[in-house]
Amino acid sequence: MHNKMAKAGAPAKSFKEAIKRLFHELEWYRKLVFLAIILAIFGSILSILAPNRLSKLTDEISKGLVVNQENLTAVTTEIGKNVSEEKILEIMNPSLDEVSIAKIMTNSNISTEDKEKFQNFLQKEEKNSSDFLNLPKEILSELFTTTSYNGVTISKEDKVAFLQALNGEDVQVSSDVLGVFLPSITVEGVEISSEDELAFLSLFKDIDENASASTLYQKMDELPESIRFLVEPFMDIDKIKSIALLLLGMYVCSALFTYIQAVCMTNVANKFARDLRSRISRKINLLPLKYFDKHYTGDTLSRVTNDVDTIHQTMNQSLGSLASSITLFLGSILMMFVTNWILALTAIVSSLIGFAGMLFVLRKSQKYFVQKQVELGNLNGHIEEIYSGLNVVKVYNGRKEADEKFDVYNKKVCTSSYKSQFLSGLMMPMMNFIGNFGYVMVCIVGALLTMNHVISFGVIVAFISYVRLFTSPLSQIAQAMTSLQSTAAASERVFEFIDEEEMSDESSLKTVLQKDKVKGDIRFDHVVFQYDDALKPTIQDFTATAKHGQKVAIVGPTGAGKTTMVNLLMKFYDINGGDILIDDISTKKITRANVHDLFTMVLQDTWLFEGTIKENIIYNRKNVSDEQIEKVLKAVGLDHYIKTLPDGLDTVLGENDGLSAGEKQLLTIARGMISNTPFLILDEATSNVDTRTEKLVSSAMDRLMKGKTSFIIAHRLSTIKNADLILVMKDGNIIEQGNHEELMKKKGFYADLYNSQFEM
Repeated sequence: MHNKMAKAGAPAKSFKEAIKRLFHELEWYRKLVFLAIILAIFGSILSILAPNRLSKLTDEISKGLVVNQENLTAVTTEIGKNVSEEKILEIMNPSLDEVSIAKIMTNSNISTEDKEKFQNFLQKEEKNSSDFLNLPKEILSELFTTTSYNGVTISKEDKVAFLQALNGEDVQVSSDVLGVFLPSITVEGVEISSEDELAFLSLFKDIDENASASTLYQKMDELPESIRFLVEPFMDIDKIKSIALLLLGMYVCSALFTYIQAVCMTNVANKFARDLRSRISRKINLLPLKYFDKHYTGDTLSRVTNDVDTIHQTMNQSLGSLASSITLFLGSILMMFVTNWILALTAIVSSLIGFAGMLFVLRKSQKYFVQKQVELGNLNGHIEEIYSGLNVVKVYNGRKEADEKFDVYNKKVCTSSYKSQFLSGLMMPMMNFIGNFGYVMVCIVGALLTMNHVISFGVIVAFISYVRLFTSPLSQIAQAMTSLQSTAAASERVFEFIDEEEMSDESSLKTVLQKDKVKGDIRFDHVVFQYDDALKPTIQDFTATAKHGQKVAIVGPTGAGKTTMVNLLMKFYDINGGDILIDDISTKKITRANVHDLFTMVLQDTWLFEGTIKENIIYNRKNVSDEQIEKVLKAVGLDHYIKTLPDGLDTVLGENDGLSAGEKQLLTIARGMISNTPFLILDEATSNVDTRTEKLVSSAMDRLMKGKTSFIIAHRLSTIKNADLILVMKDGNIIEQGNHEELMKKKGFYADLYNSQFEM
């Protein structure tokens, strides 16, 4: 090649700029992307709120499985007011004066042991009703007297009976007396009688707050009906149903939002990838030939396939996930602050360490993602190059060298992939560390707050759930950021290709040459051309004229500029100086498409696509009859071969079609001959056919191309002996011109070149 290949990977743009450009290119899809992001956000919001509803549903169901603690507490509180020590002592009104005490101590019917119990009773500073129950009845009879309370007369026997009943003994207490000690109460609209209150006190007198659940439930079965109605487990089915329906609706809506978001992003990703490939396809047709001189075909293919697929996958999978994860992340932070701001700050501050590490990893790994995409393009280019020339590689035993180069490229891809994936793979462990570290800190700080009665233990349990919800989207964000890194590198390569300099704009060119009206004269007027990175011009002051119907041959040593001249004639390159005129009209004034429409070009490298023989011959031509095709095939000597095929002209050509190189060349020549254009270019077109076929093709061309201007580039000078004009080129200049006889008589460079063919 006259130009060196571009180095693998120019300096990469920043991650921010690459992503910014990508979203700018999504301008036509912003509504769908915006809708997908909004749906992802709403789905995440529902996911944040749903656990709160689920918690309430669990509480309602739990109420139907456990004692109604609120009502039990209310009943206990109200009854406790009735049996307060102050009230009981006030009603009992025990006589503890010196006379009563002396009377008891001198009573001979009271044993010495009972008198000692009474003395111990007297020594207590604070006396309650239960202390009286430990005294013998004889002493109680002396302490209690008949009194009146709220208009009700209460005898000492009634007082003793009440204390015994309160202690759980099976004694009868009159309803009037019981009403004084335990007046009826009302809780949650339910009236509890004095008898029910006494039964409740008798059942629960020995039950403390540490009693087992089974003990409580056993006592519940013995409770009076009024109290059991208040405290026994009860499920509010209507409320449970409403919460369950709301929760179901939230989950269904969340799933629906997620589904629609996925459909939207899939639609955007597929259409955007399709548009990118279409733009790349259009771009290829607008790029100058010099671009392909500097870039591997495999690298270009990698941009169309691997890089576009990377963008497609990220948009399809990561963009919506990133939006929902960010929403979950921010929503969980909000819920944490609503629950307890101290624990929220604890979790956030403890996570800052992990965030700092994540940002560090992101910066370090970005360049390796770019390098990975570049090296993958180089590897694809090498594979495409080797596979397309596999026969040559085998003939020259180049497998070892090809394998060594493959190993080098493959190792670079492996190294860049390892570094990028290793660094990005650190994010997941780091996110797990953030979650676990935040969990531990919340437990420690929460325990301290609980010990100081700032929060309850339930707040810690609830907060641990929010911490998990806080760290979970961090992992998803890390994965999405990893995908975005690959996408940034891929999009940079794709848009770098799309931004490549195109061929000059020709929209202002209005001159059109109709191929059926072109006379056929071509004049090269002091043409000068130099490749971009060449040290000197390849074509220097090239001047020549080809008349209508002439057969012009261009010969010369390798590197003389023969193919370059043809490329300039076809406007594949823009000339630096001079002019090329067709019928005295400069090619600068007509479009490339118009120039290409005037020429038929047959190259040394054959190109056949997968299709029938007929389709290959009439490629991009309309209204071509079978008779014309058969005439061309007969002219090139392929008619007999086509007749031997099972399907004739409808035989499908594929990768392994069994055609020889010469037969493929004849088909491309037939394709060129079927085109009715005023100009023909043959660049070593007969190099792959044998001598006999070459003579047949040459004579057929002479007949079929009669009246058309032809340019022939050939190293085998015997094939252009009958040319009307032979241009001999060397170092970009025409050093000799004339027909074969004239040039041979000069005994100059052409004669030496021609005679060298026959030297041993």
